[in-house]
Amino acid sequence: MPLLFQVLSSGSKGNSILVCSARTQILVDAGLSAKELVARLQRSVQQPFRLDALVVSHEHQDHVRGIGVLSRRFDLPVYLSQGTLDHLPPQLGRFSAVQIFRPGAAFTIGDLHLQPFAISHDAGDPAGFIIQNGASRLAVCTDLGTVTHLVKTKLQGCHGLIIEANHDVDMLLSGPYPWHLKQRIRGRHGHLSNVETCTLLQEVYHPELRAVVFAHLSETNNHPDVASRCFRELCKLDEWHAVRFEIGLQHDLTPAVELV
Repeated sequence: MPLLFQVLSSGSKGNSILVCSARTQILVDAGLSAKELVARLQRSVQQPFRLDALVVSHEHQDHVRGIGVLSRRFDLPVYLSQGTLDHLPPQLGRFSAVQIFRPGAAFTIGDLHLQPFAISHDAGDPAGFIIQNGASRLAVCTDLGTVTHLVKTKLQGCHGLIIEANHDVDMLLSGPYPWHLKQRIRGRHGHLSNVETCTLLQEVYHPELRAVVFAHLSETNNHPDVASRCFRELCKLDEWHAVRFEIGLQHDLTPAVELV
C-alpha cells in the first residue's frame, strides 16, 4: 500500500481527509467534532485506525473544529503554519504538541513526505499539500480562489488529486447568498468553480493520473450531478477514461482510493 486516502467529510460544514501509508496515518484537517471524526474513522477503510499526526491547511472552523480534542485525546502533534497558528479560534484549547511548517519547505511524518505550498484564500497562511510515499503522489488542494502558476506546477505529476470544485457560477449568482458573499466566493481569495477546476485538470493531466476527487462542494451553490456533468465533459477525451472520479461527501465517507 504505497498511498491510500479517504475523504471523511467535505464541504462547508466540515472537512477531513485520512491519508495512509503502510506505516503512517494522518488526518489532513479535522473540521468536524472530534466525536464525529472518531465515528467516521471507525468506519473508514483503515482499521484499526492509529493516527500519527494532524495536518492543518488553514484556520477556518470547517477545517479545525476537532483538532484540539483529537490532539489531546490521542496525543497527536498538530502540523500547521505560523500564520494558521496565530489565527486559530481560541476555543480549540491546547494541543499535545505543535510542529510549525513553512509553505515551500518539505517535512516528513513517518514515511510520508509532505510538501506544503501557498494557495490563495482569505486565511492567515493557507496551504495545499503534495503528499508522497515512494513514487505515489497525492495533491490536496482546496479552498483557493485562483489557480496560480505555483498551484499548476505542484499538481503536475500527481497520481491522485483532491481538488476544490466549490460552486456552479449560475447557481451561485442566482442563489440566495447576499451579494457581498457572492463576491467573496468568486474573488481571488474565495473558491474555485466547477469550470475553473475542470480547466485546471486539463492543464495538469498526464498519463499516470489515476484518481480525482472533487471536494468542498457547496450544498447551496453546487450539486454532485452538476459537478459530475462538468467532469464528464473531460471524459469525452479518450485519455480521461482511465481516471477514477469521486465526489467528496459532506455527510458520509467517500470511497477510499489506493494509489499504486
